[in-house]
Amino acid sequence: MVKIHPFKSIRPATEFSEKIATLPYDVLNSAEARELGANNPYSYLHIDKAEIDLPETLSSYDDQVYEKAARNLQAFLQKKWLIQDDQPLLYLYELTMNGRAQTGLVTCTSISDYTEGNIKKHEFTRPEKEVDRIRHIEACDANTSPIFLTYRQHKQIQTVTDDWKTTHAPVYDFASFHDVTHRVWLIDQPEVIEQLVTRFAQDVPALYIADGHHRTESAVKVGQKKKEAYPEATETAEFNYFLSVIFPKEELEILDYNRVLKVPIETNFFEQLEKNFVVSKTESGKPTQAKTFGMYLDGQWFALTAKEEILSDDPVAGLDVSLLQHHVFTDIFDIQDVRTDKRIDFVGGIRGMQELEQLVDSGQWSVAFAVYPTTMDDLLNVADAGKIMPPKSTWFEPKLLSGLFVHDLETNDV
Repeated sequence: MVKIHPFKSIRPATEFSEKIATLPYDVLNSAEARELGANNPYSYLHIDKAEIDLPETLSSYDDQVYEKAARNLQAFLQKKWLIQDDQPLLYLYELTMNGRAQTGLVTCTSISDYTEGNIKKHEFTRPEKEVDRIRHIEACDANTSPIFLTYRQHKQIQTVTDDWKTTHAPVYDFASFHDVTHRVWLIDQPEVIEQLVTRFAQDVPALYIADGHHRTESAVKVGQKKKEAYPEATETAEFNYFLSVIFPKEELEILDYNRVLKVPIETNFFEQLEKNFVVSKTESGKPTQAKTFGMYLDGQWFALTAKEEILSDDPVAGLDVSLLQHHVFTDIFDIQDVRTDKRIDFVGGIRGMQELEQLVDSGQWSVAFAVYPTTMDDLLNVADAGKIMPPKSTWFEPKLLSGLFVHDLETNDV
């Protein structure tokens, strides 16, 4: 079973919430962040991607970037744009997009649960990305953005959170990027907090990382390092926990995560495809069921349906992204490592089929593939099996905004 830990969040003063909250650091490059933060001194990007306040010639991994992030965090607190709650609380964070709502419990989760396998992963991480967030966390002495977790819905937990939302007013309520509505509630009654802590401890056997593997690894490594530095600290020390938002899997939606290739198309390409797929022309490239793919080439969409002999019951090999990777990218184009091969790129489903068409029609890419979305059950089954999904298997929308919650590690108080 898993532990959840109430905490004293650093969060926006209500009147500044919409101005502070912004897209996560890892969905924006430095140029996009500079543009968003240029005319908004309140933007959390001044903390999360502090290079926007430094010369463009400076590396985004320079020591000055992390030092600036820490100074900006303190400045936001001094100006009372950000405030810190006096007592440890839990929070609810509801996001509504296109009429579909999902509500997560904002809490801290245990490093020991992660190391013992009670918080399960489905992706590998890259050391250079971990180092960036480790340095950011250490400079700010805080978990500066939350991990997106999920779990199998529990009726009693759901009842408690639903009742709280219907009987209390949110402290934040605004619409932001992609017309997503964001609402936040403070759970400040000790008996309700204790009820939720107890329910997770008794009834929830596992949590799953939906998004944020690099942030998780970074937070865990910082916490372990601090634990070594402060051996007399108790298990309730804040650095033994990391900031998380936990959503029931039943409320989440994974969008398609599509692929574009820049490769020569040989005259026998279709002949090679037809070894493993039934290929036909189609008007729309968006797949309507699993094990089918859209392919855009030379101004035409084609439907690719996987033949029975290449299907698999293995939780990883049977994924649509795995079938495409193995039987097209590797077998036909010899693309072995999609993480490093410059001939492939990935396009989030929120950009639509038109984005794939444009990328190919412009000549930037040779061919595009539209993929049926990975399901939440796929994700949990892979994690339960202790296996790893191929890169870029999931694209979650809506995105959790950064800046609404910061977890103070309180090292100075240990």
